[in-house]
Amino acid sequence: MATDYGRIVRDGLWDNNGVLAMLLGMCPTMAMTTSATNGLGMGLATAVVMAASSFMVAAFRNYITREVRIPVYILIVAANVTFVDLTMNAWMHELYKVLGLFIPLIVSNCLPLARLESFASKEPVLPSLMDGIFMGLGFTLALTLIGAVREIFGSGTLFADASLLLGPAFKFMELRIMPADMGVLMMILPPGGFLVTGLVVVGKRLLDIRAGKGIQMAGAHSV
Repeated sequence: MATDYGRIVRDGLWDNNGVLAMLLGMCPTMAMTTSATNGLGMGLATAVVMAASSFMVAAFRNYITREVRIPVYILIVAANVTFVDLTMNAWMHELYKVLGLFIPLIVSNCLPLARLESFASKEPVLPSLMDGIFMGLGFTLALTLIGAVREIFGSGTLFADASLLLGPAFKFMELRIMPADMGVLMMILPPGGFLVTGLVVVGKRLLDIRAGKGIQMAGAHSV
């Protein structure tokens, strides 16, 4: 049976988005989305770990016994997190200092382990790699979106300090949306994280319901 790569892409980015649909990885979602830049950096670090871990688990799935699979998955994720952690410390040190402890904590993030158990351990290498990439990108999309909303209404900026954290090439992303004195402090505090995440999840559900009704109406008209 041919692999439906389009479905893998849709699941990762939207239908089964780790944050917006499965509500996994809530700890970094709440803690690291005070700005779009932080959300983007945290999401991409997680995406790299997920893609590499999915590839490795799929490649060795026939050699990993069921009894020890969870410890092996954790070791694989931990090895990839260590690689990302050291790489960011060497090449993206400012972002590394901002993300801090949350990079090593990717090991305990439910989303990578969930995808390894439910997909990579059962599928060939290429579909598993695609699943890891797009689940990671979907996670990045959610964190960046939540971070952007919180940053705009909390600080009046968008992608603030992107050039400092991600490099001079990202200077073009730094925008001033509203005057600084119009920001709502609560939006960049923990209550703002819960509020914005809840609203974004509700927005996704409403779009899904509307899209489902549209498909049903189109089907009824075609009959």
